[in-house]
Amino acid sequence: MTPLGATEADLAAVTSLVRAAGTSFYRGMRVLPPDRRFAMYAIYAFCRIVDDIADGEAAFARKLPELDAWRQRIDRLWQGEADGPVTRVLARAVAAFPLRQADFHAVIDGMQMDCAAAIVAPERTVLDLYCDRVAVAVGRLSVRAFGDASPAADAVAHGLGRALQLTNILRDLTEDAARGRLYLAREDLDAANVPHDPAAALIHPGLAIACTATAARARGYFAEAALAMRDCDRRAMRPARLMGATYAAILGRVERRGWRDLDVPARLPAWQKLWIALRYGVVQR
Repeated sequence: MTPLGATEADLAAVTSLVRAAGTSFYRGMRVLPPDRRFAMYAIYAFCRIVDDIADGEAAFARKLPELDAWRQRIDRLWQGEADGPVTRVLARAVAAFPLRQADFHAVIDGMQMDCAAAIVAPERTVLDLYCDRVAVAVGRLSVRAFGDASPAADAVAHGLGRALQLTNILRDLTEDAARGRLYLAREDLDAANVPHDPAAALIHPGLAIACTATAARARGYFAEAALAMRDCDRRAMRPARLMGATYAAILGRVERRGWRDLDVPARLPAWQKLWIALRYGVVQR
């Protein structure tokens, strides 16, 4: 029997979408049993599709109907209805695991926040809401697919999702500024007298102060997630521990690079990726 009882063609289509994204996610999820692995592939494919809608060149007026169409597709999953490979695999994942409709909707809401208007120097509460939607909601779906739907697992998602998103923000400052975006909290920028204009912010001497504050907040969230993991199913949390260790290492690279040479990539070397994989019992081949 195939994973989740899905057709080979649908599983292959979802796998292809994940592989095409060029992410280590595909290999990282191989630690999971087949049913849970393909549930995660389908969740990732859904996130990738709605993210591509939000990041596309079309005007917001054209993006909104596409995002609304995905809200309707998500609603129909709970009626056992699907209209393509991704939704067919998701429908089976929804039937197999306690995935929550509200979390799928939250992801779409986060993408809508990002394309309704460029996010520039958001207030901390707005930034936190954005992180909750685009990252923590994915975490809440993920821990359920991993095999733990406990309050402690949701606490892992709460901390780890925010830590990962803040790390991405710090890593991608230049790329985001080129798109007219600046995701650093307004309060942190103002405390360092950094202008809100993305291009001007990146060359301001106070940027390091704002980024250091953001990095410290991310470190706190990593610690929060690690503490919550102690009360979770240890086997189910293996992928979360792997993701946490990987992103904490990326944050370390970003911090060591500093906040002046922002064009220098903060990638992990192959030896460090292998060490993390071995440390958490996942050798990526």
